[in-house]
Amino acid sequence: MDNDEPLEPETKDEPETEPAPQNSDETLYCEAEASRAVGKEKAARESSETDLEIKDTEKFSTTGQRELYLEACKLLGVVPVSYFLRNMEESYVNLNHHGLGPNGTKAIAIALVSNMSVVTLELADNSLMEEGLLSLVEMLQENYYLQEMNISDNDLGLKGARIISEFLQRNTSSLCKLQLSGNNFRDESAELLCQALSANYQIKTLDLSHNQFSDKGGEHVGQMLALNIGLQSLDLSWNHFYIRGAVALCNGLQANMTLQKLDLSMNGFGNEGATALGEVLRLNNSLGYLDISSNDISNDGVSKISKGLEVNESLKVLKLFLNPMSMDGAVLLILSIKRNPKSKMEEIDISNVLVSEQFLKILDGVCAIHPQLDVIYKSVQGFSAKKALLQWTNPMKLIQSYADQHGITVVDFFRSLNPKGMMTMPVGDFRKAMIQQDKVPVNLYQVRELIKKLDDKRGGVNFSFLKTAKP
Repeated sequence: MDNDEPLEPETKDEPETEPAPQNSDETLYCEAEASRAVGKEKAARESSETDLEIKDTEKFSTTGQRELYLEACKLLGVVPVSYFLRNMEESYVNLNHHGLGPNGTKAIAIALVSNMSVVTLELADNSLMEEGLLSLVEMLQENYYLQEMNISDNDLGLKGARIISEFLQRNTSSLCKLQLSGNNFRDESAELLCQALSANYQIKTLDLSHNQFSDKGGEHVGQMLALNIGLQSLDLSWNHFYIRGAVALCNGLQANMTLQKLDLSMNGFGNEGATALGEVLRLNNSLGYLDISSNDISNDGVSKISKGLEVNESLKVLKLFLNPMSMDGAVLLILSIKRNPKSKMEEIDISNVLVSEQFLKILDGVCAIHPQLDVIYKSVQGFSAKKALLQWTNPMKLIQSYADQHGITVVDFFRSLNPKGMMTMPVGDFRKAMIQQDKVPVNLYQVRELIKKLDDKRGGVNFSFLKTAKP
């Protein structure tokens, strides 16, 4: 083929595992161009930082992205991914577990530089290695449409952390969600990443779960949280934070004003860490979601958390599943909500705790003040089968019966709960409205079942898919 001849010197000089040198006469885009472009070849720019840059946008526009990807695959010696060819014009592209390797990733990056369709890119478990990661970072310097990227489970290690840190320090990408779970990042990586994140304001959602951060890493994370002004959601679950790391992390949280969602589950905070978290809840008014499941927190730690909840005005969801607490700790939690008239708490998950009917009576009193609250527990001691049957009566049947009697649709009923008459509502507002309405008597269990049925997966309920025809 004619257009192969001028490309041979380029591909021979470029090692497979290293990015192209900065003074290369041809970028990878030029390598993938048709032979008629050779006559327009220009001298390389000495300041060029990436081998993925476009040198002639007018010329590139005549080359389809599919053809560009296929030519890149040919030059790099990789088999094209048929799924990518079919979906490269979609907003969501899932290439998890495709075995791309560094060259396969590079071919994908070449095709995405000028792509204006893909918003979310999944590349977990693809053995990216350092070379593949460099290609992605270079692509992100040019692509301003890609907003979410998942490169979890690629064993990136310290070298990968260094590349990502340098990228984050630039603050030049449109990327706002980054998943880095399971990449064998240790405390040295935490230091690099946290230094970059301290000044980064672009990343809003970050997943660093299933890594190897220990107490030293917790200190770096705490320092970062005290300075960062961009992060809204952070997942640090399944790491190795213990007392010292937990306290340092919480010290940073006290100064943070932007983080709204924090997952610290499957660590080792213990009661000392819970004490520090209680202080965070007393001072922090931005955090709305906190997961501290499986952190070896007993009733003593729960009591400290409860003290913070007595004055907290922002937390909506608290997950304490799989902690060694008893019903006494559960009572402390719900009473702290009762004492706080400004509490916004909507869900407390203590689903490994066995409670009594006395607890349910206390909870009823709390819900009378805070009808938006739902407490998820394991079961009730001595609960009769008759009561269980009553609680699990299908609530949709009750609502349908009411709608039939009044000549309206089920959707009409649900829309009447929303002051704005809209088809969606936040979960907390919906729970509160269902408990307070007197048209169809339902209990918390039935409301919980309704929320599962109407859940829009974004913290709200949606009635639009229900049957709208009048009976």
